[in-house]
Amino acid sequence: MTSTRTITRLLAGLLSTAVVGAGLALASPADAHHADLPKGRTMTPHTVRAGETATGLAVRYHAWTDELIRYNHLGRHGQLYVGQHIVIPQVTARLHKKPKRAAHHHASRAPKATARTWKHADPSRATVRAAIVRAARAHGVDPELALAVSWQESGWQMHHVSWASAIGAMQVLPSTGTWMSLYAGRPLKLTRLEDNALAGVLLLKVLDQNTHSQRHQIAAYYQGLGAVREHGLYRDTERYVANVKHIKRRLENGWRPA
Repeated sequence: MTSTRTITRLLAGLLSTAVVGAGLALASPADAHHADLPKGRTMTPHTVRAGETATGLAVRYHAWTDELIRYNHLGRHGQLYVGQHIVIPQVTARLHKKPKRAAHHHASRAPKATARTWKHADPSRATVRAAIVRAARAHGVDPELALAVSWQESGWQMHHVSWASAIGAMQVLPSTGTWMSLYAGRPLKLTRLEDNALAGVLLLKVLDQNTHSQRHQIAAYYQGLGAVREHGLYRDTERYVANVKHIKRRLENGWRPA
């Protein structure tokens, strides 16, 4: 007859690898090095908190939603539970890139051009506008919103490099460009107009999917999604959102800057 101690050890062994209940995977980084794990991924442990979703966690950790769902056996809907222990297949290229402080595009700090980082001919505003509109339409983002953000950020000019190293017409940080390259399916060169427009547009799309209003979408572009969720909108972020919305309304009413 099997002893109680033996049964306990067997159950413990099973629970360390099995899926417990609907979507409850008891996994650890050591357990998660599957044979089909794509290159350039590192498993990061996480305990689910109230309000968190698979998509939201993927955005926060710079991972792919479908990979997160697959490696944690979350089912087709990616259902999560408070207190659930999961692992996140984080993209290795993002692990050592620390996020910039929120509100890095503060309007009172004018962007500056630097010869060391900008060695390209500056396209016309009409050319920049056309590139942003193309990218927005191709990815289901409101063109006027993307244009309004770009006008607020740079005045539709590519030569601007901010004090925080945000680049080009959409003022995209290099780390954000690396992140958006995952969604583009190829490396994005932020000093190239088409890639800069695409990076900004893709960021707006991701933020739209992870916020509950256009106000918060715009705020997260400026302040950062995590900071908006944790702290709400800062005072300068409120001004930024108001400016972008005002520009957007003017564009919708036919305004075309010279």
